[in-house]
Amino acid sequence: MADTFNYRIDHHGSLVRPPGLDRTDAAALDAAIEETVAYQRKLRSTVVTDGGHPYEDHRGVVLEGVSGVRRTDAKDADGLAVWAADALPKADGPLAADRVRRLAELTLIAPKVTLPAPSYLAATVQSDLPARELGEAFAGIIQDEIVRLVDAGARLIQLDNPLLLAATGPDRTPVGALSYADALAVDAPAVRLDTRPEGVRIGYFPGAAPPAEVDRAKAERLYGRIPVDRWVLPLLSASPAELDLVRALPEDRDVCFGVVDAARADLEDIDTVLDRLDTAGELKDLEDAAIAPSRGFADIADRPLLTADAERRKLVLVETLARYIWGNEF
Repeated sequence: MADTFNYRIDHHGSLVRPPGLDRTDAAALDAAIEETVAYQRKLRSTVVTDGGHPYEDHRGVVLEGVSGVRRTDAKDADGLAVWAADALPKADGPLAADRVRRLAELTLIAPKVTLPAPSYLAATVQSDLPARELGEAFAGIIQDEIVRLVDAGARLIQLDNPLLLAATGPDRTPVGALSYADALAVDAPAVRLDTRPEGVRIGYFPGAAPPAEVDRAKAERLYGRIPVDRWVLPLLSASPAELDLVRALPEDRDVCFGVVDAARADLEDIDTVLDRLDTAGELKDLEDAAIAPSRGFADIADRPLLTADAERRKLVLVETLARYIWGNEF
């Protein structure tokens, strides 16, 4: 795609929070976000986010701003707070658009927002409501928010469903309470825009690790049903499954490769990662590619995957790798 170079050095959005940050203190939160923006500028990221600082976890941008759902006292096996839906969710106004306007005021770097995919919310929110119906309600909310985000200045919007990639295997793996087909049907309308300003990209992250084997037809169905510009795919080993996901990718879609492991402090060897990218480049033109860490660094605010220093080393490595591949053309 012609404008891929604008977003070569990507990241998922959630960064390690400053120690002791009280997200209910508006002044402290604003100061922390300003520092995070400056941090991303110094790292020469081609996108800038609020670090996920305003939210308890990566679903909070939606769940903390809609009616019909409530946070329970329980947590799941991954440490995520358990939310329950007593009624179909509704949003009375913007969820993150006002924060994006502030990001746009702080820097010329493209503001990025990561939202939970409607299928992921339907899969992780407890409810007696039919999962498909719940997902469709979330899809309407997210589609409306994407329109607001674009109007507010967001230039890269990413939807996340970390459960979806596992369902591309040969087995009938469900996506929470949704079937694979229902998950795709729920997410598809959320990313459709009637009009889109030049430079706006919508991406999708289906998970940080593929199944042991990828069903090519299922992967093609994934890309065909959800009409996004960019797919964020794992490339941590250039395994047959990872490469099969690349083979199935339509030629007219961008790809962002997750090339450094956001869950391991050990720093990857540059030559090893470049070899992986060369292998992927035989299947997908790297001019239509970007690179990033494999996932967010702190999808749960109080459970970061790495220390702030380790996170910085990983992000510096992504920037260094990008310059090895593309020089200074971004």
